[in-house]
Order: sequence, then structure tokens, then C-alpha cells
Amino acid sequence: MPNALVTASTTSAELDQATAVLRGRQVSVLTGAGLSTDSGIPDYRGEGAPVRHPMTFQQFRSNAEFRKRYWAGSHLGFRAFAAAGPNDGHRALAALEAAGVTNGVVTQNVDGLHLRAGSSRVVDLHGTVDRVVCLTCGQTFARETVAQRMAEANPWLERPDEIRLNPDGDVEVTDIDAFEVPVCTVCSGLLKPDVVFFGEFVPIERFAEAKAMVAGSDALVVAGSSLVVNSGIRLLETALRKKLPVVIINRGVTKGDSRATVKLNAGTSESLTALAGRLVD
Repeated sequence: MPNALVTASTTSAELDQATAVLRGRQVSVLTGAGLSTDSGIPDYRGEGAPVRHPMTFQQFRSNAEFRKRYWAGSHLGFRAFAAAGPNDGHRALAALEAAGVTNGVVTQNVDGLHLRAGSSRVVDLHGTVDRVVCLTCGQTFARETVAQRMAEANPWLERPDEIRLNPDGDVEVTDIDAFEVPVCTVCSGLLKPDVVFFGEFVPIERFAEAKAMVAGSDALVVAGSSLVVNSGIRLLETALRKKLPVVIINRGVTKGDSRATVKLNAGTSESLTALAGRLVD
């Protein structure tokens, strides 16, 4: 089937092209930041997104000042990030899974919104912001408990009236000299949100689970990802090697457009909702 480009003003006929590709097939889904923008969480690479230089894993692990800056900003942003709720796109994917149309979701997002929307099989490819891990002993903690400890240790740190939230749940903070960084209550080691930083590898077991989900399907839908991150491209290539049809839903260009069976240049929430209405009996 030739590639089909669906514009932002997607018509019923154009959505039917994507429906025809997916109908009767077991579908795997890869989601990115573009899916969560309708929940108020900004996109790294979408139209109008500011240029950012996120902290690398090497910076975080090797430099106490970098850790102070990260944890102060992450502490301020966590409440706003956690307050975001699932949108219609998340709920559409949960409905597709419940109907047996999809075999689950692989997500590059760290917001946990798929599970909160009702999806049951979710591979958090880049981790999740609501969990904290000790880099020394491996103990994990609920983020809420660490947030409470930080609030008690840093009562001077006032929450700004307006928080400019970043996609990974932190905000920019400059006055960090007095900030007290949390440590592991088991071994006093370094704590880090259980998310994959820039310069850090996706855990092998987690990627294997994501790859198995794609390889075990009959089609792949990519929703809200520009496919710039290597892990996303590798999953797309897994689908292409199996000669699976690929539907990409994203406003703007992605690195997979030329290889998609159908590209919907449209919003993810409305497109997934429309597709669910056509694919769920």
C-alpha cells in the first residue's frame, strides 16, 4: 500500500485509510510526548517547543551541584506534573486494549498516564517519574515519600506562583545553594528518579519486553513521537523487518514518515479517539 499523508484537517475518508490498514490486526502502540500535550505536559520537540539541554546522567552522577539543581527543579515540578490527568487519547488506547485490538502500549513518556487511563499492559520505556531508585544499593521508593522528605528538609523553597513545567517533570531553578539533596534511607547512597536520563541506556530487559510486544503484533501505531530518540527508531525497524504496516500519528515531521504505510499529520487525541470508534465493535 502506498504511503498516505493525512493533514491536520483529517477527513473521515483519510481516517478510513488508517482504519483499513489496522482492521483485523493485532496492533502494538508506541507513544511519545505528543500524546501528553493535551494533558498539559509540554513536548520536547513539537512545534513551538523551546530548545532545551537536559541534564545528562554523567552530570547528575558526578557533580553535587548538578544534583542540587536537578532535585530542586524536580521537586518544584513534581506536584504539577503529577496533577496532570489522562486525556482522550490515553482513554482511547485503553479502550482499544480492552477490546482486544491492541496487545499493549510502549511509551517513551514518564508520566504514568496510560495506567491511570486504564491500560493494563504498559512498557515504560524511559521509566516513570513517580518512582525513585538508589544508584548505590538499588532500593526503590515511592516518589511521594521522597517529595515529603524534601519538603521537610527545604522549607525555604517556596513554590513559584507559575511553574514552567518541562516534559520530564522539572522546572528551571537558579538559587540552589541551600538545597538539601535527598539520600537513600537504606544506605545513604545517591537517589535518582527512575527515569532514563540523556546519556543513559534503556535497561536491556525493558527494551526486550517492548521489542517483543511489537514483534508479536500484526501492525504498529506510533502516536505523538517524532522518532528522534534511538529506542523509538529501533522499535520501528523491528516492525519494518517483520513487514508490518505502520501508522504514524503526529503533528509535523517524524523520522519514520517516509517508511510509514499511513501518516496522519494530526493531533493524537482526536485521531486515536476516531480510530477507536472505528475499530472497537
